[in-house]
Amino acid sequence: MGGLSLWHWIIVLLVVLILFGRGRISDIMGDFGKGIKSFKEGINEESDHKTPPPPPVQIAPQPVSPVDPVAPPVVAPAAQPVAPVAPVAPVSHAPHDTNSGS
Repeated sequence: MGGLSLWHWIIVLLVVLILFGRGRISDIMGDFGKGIKSFKEGINEESDHKTPPPPPVQIAPQPVSPVDPVAPPVVAPAAQPVAPVAPVAPVSHAPHDTNSGS
């Protein structure tokens, strides 16, 4: 299944000949051959007219200037240890009397 046998190809060829005729098929094939010939000639002409690319430009090495001495890094004085902070007295959560006092 799916393959075309010899009889299928013969039938297809006969249908094509009936639709186009012998003269029309030979004209189509002749035009096709002329197109390929023209294409090959165009490629050959293009390669003949092509100039080779220029060689790559080489950049001369620049002289290296001596490096200026760098100042030594500035070191910040060491941080002094911080004395421990005394604990804060606990806060009582007793309700405040807003009516007392004044």
